[in-house]
Amino acid sequence: MTERQPIKIAILAMGGEGGGVLADWIVDMGEANGYVAQTTSVPGVAQRTGATIYYVELYPLAQAEADAGQPVLALMPLPGDVDVVLASELMEAGRAVQRGLVTKDRTTLVASTHRVYSIAEKSALGDGRVDSAELLKHAERAAKRFIRFDMAQAAEASGSVISAVLFGALAGSGVLPFSRAQFEATIERGGVGVKPSLKAFGAAFERSLGPTLDEEAAPAEFIAPQPRHPAVKALVERVQRDFPAESRFFLLEGVRRLIDYQDIDYARLYLDRMQALARSPGGVDPRLLREAARHLALWMSYEDTARVAALKTRSSRFERVRGETRVQADQLLAINEYMHPRLQEICETLPGGVGRWLMGSGLPRRWVERMTQKGRVIQTSSLHGYLMLRTVAAMKRWRRSTLRYAEENRRIEEWLQQIAATAARHPELAVEVAQCQRLVKGYSDTHERGIRNYDTVMAAFRQAGASLAPATLREWRDAALADEHGNQLKAVLARHAAA
Repeated sequence: MTERQPIKIAILAMGGEGGGVLADWIVDMGEANGYVAQTTSVPGVAQRTGATIYYVELYPLAQAEADAGQPVLALMPLPGDVDVVLASELMEAGRAVQRGLVTKDRTTLVASTHRVYSIAEKSALGDGRVDSAELLKHAERAAKRFIRFDMAQAAEASGSVISAVLFGALAGSGVLPFSRAQFEATIERGGVGVKPSLKAFGAAFERSLGPTLDEEAAPAEFIAPQPRHPAVKALVERVQRDFPAESRFFLLEGVRRLIDYQDIDYARLYLDRMQALARSPGGVDPRLLREAARHLALWMSYEDTARVAALKTRSSRFERVRGETRVQADQLLAINEYMHPRLQEICETLPGGVGRWLMGSGLPRRWVERMTQKGRVIQTSSLHGYLMLRTVAAMKRWRRSTLRYAEENRRIEEWLQQIAATAARHPELAVEVAQCQRLVKGYSDTHERGIRNYDTVMAAFRQAGASLAPATLREWRDAALADEHGNQLKAVLARHAAA
């Protein structure tokens, strides 16, 4: 009996990326070229659209016949016992390394460098993204050989799918005992999407033969917009005339965002506020001006019901969804939105006086609560659902008379005054105050918890005074961002008070 081992290949892919097709291609190629092949899969539902591990083992048929029997092939990969790992996304490559499937003495890792962010990364109060550079370094250290590039972009450029790109990179790696012609013949036998798949395969094959280079996007040169509308043009000229060059990118982006959010007058108010801050006694350093410009634009474009409705009914959103789902010309697309506005959100959308009356009323309040206690599913791809949300979106014209606007405006003015007062004594601390706006985000329960943490941090800051170290305020803010319920923030504040 021989001790020869099968070729062991693990494929980590997300739902809809063709991981099963890739596994089937490898099996078909093996069986067509004198190998016993087996594939299994372990589906998962915890990450994004559901990450699945496909596992393939290949064993030479001639060797099996010489052994006078059939090889017993494993059903799943074992740590330290995998020859090739194919990962359709960078985090999946990181998970393979974490599970011990990638080893320095044995494993060739082929992975795409693009990211599809997990639910945990997207829903974090702060920047919850895993550092891609660290993932790349970790994978590089773990693998015997690491082939990587943006395979999602390569697939899009070829009009194909990422499985074809991974197959091409696998062929180019030379780790399997098959020729390029044998790989291509496998795609042709599949009979579906052959031409674009071969194009994607060929591009990836050539790419994997060259040296592996870490891709860093070159910073794009900033070019000021040239709007035709006279009022918008005047705002752009004002930014270029009255503000330092270091802050213009964020200021112009803020102007664009706020015109889209409300109107030109609202963008003008944004520049008025920034100009008042820039002219504070003692001046404002460029870094503080940049941070204030960025966070003020975010705060002034807070998410209310009108904003959410507008974003959900934009033509660009429908185009993006159609592109992501690859809807064909003869197919219909249905988009269902789950809506569950609370009484508070309804009151905040109304004019200030009406909203306050409803919040404090008896029977009317109970009636509204009863009518809205259950969520509703609205199909924005239908005429009725679309018009319903467009009606809500049109309510933005009354936004500045609403209860929510009055409350947000009050907090914004207090925040700007605090920045200006702190900048006169401690510019570095003022930057940390400006960044506390990161706590205010989202809508509904998320916004309510963020505001609660923001108020707690700012109350502690006012109590400590300008003698507070910038690092301490940063620690408070990070604690608030780490735990939406405020438990970590309470612990940090308690420790600071006891010190």
